[in-house]
Amino acid sequence: MTTIKILLAEDQQMVLGALSALLELESDLIVTASCSDGAEAVAGIEAHQPDVVITDIEMPKLSGLEVAQHASKMNPAPKVIIVTTFARPGYLRRALDAGVCGYLLKDAPVQELAEAIRKVYAGGKVIAPELAAEAWGENDPLTDRERQVLRLAGDGLSTSEISQRVHLAEGTVRNYLSEAISKLHASNRVEAARTARKKGWL
Repeated sequence: MTTIKILLAEDQQMVLGALSALLELESDLIVTASCSDGAEAVAGIEAHQPDVVITDIEMPKLSGLEVAQHASKMNPAPKVIIVTTFARPGYLRRALDAGVCGYLLKDAPVQELAEAIRKVYAGGKVIAPELAAEAWGENDPLTDRERQVLRLAGDGLSTSEISQRVHLAEGTVRNYLSEAISKLHASNRVEAARTARKKGWL
């Protein structure tokens, strides 16, 4: 019997512990690492070389999508499954673009997750059926840079603080924010960030 090595990335400790314990009950699955933020997950992937990575989307330091992008560049590249509470089509579209093989919601039964792990390990894809039909609706209009500065603006950072964080001139940051506000038909950066987050574009 093939044993599938799994790395878990989840910032809620109770969920992380429960997931690990439940998956360990499956005779062919072994959790080789548990990580509580995105940066730890990337380091864990390099150190443990798991077959499958299970990650939430919104985590400290690096998001689950950023973890997936890092994972896709590794050799061998692990399969990535997103398990999240966010049933937003925008997230699913970006996850698929990042090379994610599975996208499930946290209220799914653990047996469904175990089967999804086996399926993606074998080369398949698994997407929560309630999201699959919606995924190809409205397109994300933001560029990566616009998304980056808008996310920081939504977190309350000033133009000057964003400029220092992303190593861009303040005028360039203002331009990116202005473009994002315009594309989202918002009246200001806070409203733009709220709209983008609701649609899963941040």
